[in-house]
Amino acid sequence: MPAMRYVLQKLGDHLEFIEMPASHAYQLCALNQRLHKELAKLTAENVPALPVVVAECGDVERVDPHCPIISGLDYINELERSFAAIDERSYPLIALLTEIRALQAQLEQWYEEEAEEAAASVEGTGR
Repeated sequence: MPAMRYVLQKLGDHLEFIEMPASHAYQLCALNQRLHKELAKLTAENVPALPVVVAECGDVERVDPHCPIISGLDYINELERSFAAIDERSYPLIALLTEIRALQAQLEQWYEEEAEEAAASVEGTGR
């Protein structure tokens, strides 16, 4: 099983855990910080609310079922959709979308490789 890390995010009173490959969790934290830094520069009306990263951890044992664990790829796909929908005319939004899409592509590749390894493992055991 691949090593995973969890990025705890908070938006208002809502907490959520983003499950990321250990090799990519730092990138999500860095992307979140960069987006927050640039968010105030956007002039569009439809800028999405962005959660704040609270922590990054190796293991999670949830007690409160209202704090969901979200796949990193699902999260980054939704983030890309929300930023692509921004009707920005004054700020070069393309740079932010490029950073989001770069992490999105890395995660897609990571999940594809994991699926291939899992399939090869099953074939190797004769199942």
